[in-house]
Amino acid sequence: MAISQTEKNEIIKKYARHEGDTGSPEVQIAVLTADINALNDHLKSHKKDHHSYVGLLKKIGHRRNLLAYLREKDVVRYRELIKSLGLRR
Repeated sequence: MAISQTEKNEIIKKYARHEGDTGSPEVQIAVLTADINALNDHLKSHKKDHHSYVGLLKKIGHRRNLLAYLREKDVVRYRELIKSLGLRR
């Protein structure tokens, strides 16, 4: 259901702005996107798992708020992140 720690570390390395960066909006959005994709795959095979669906909606809302924050602060970084993650916006 959730992504493994090694996958998470790879995502952090890819989207970090500097070494040791785990809190920037880019990293948080990328990790949330991977979590959302994993939960989406889980829900496709387990249609009656409604508890995971609630968690999925919470993660989507959190990602939406982080994307709005990044869009307000720096539009260029926002557009690059959207393009690299393949999100529709």
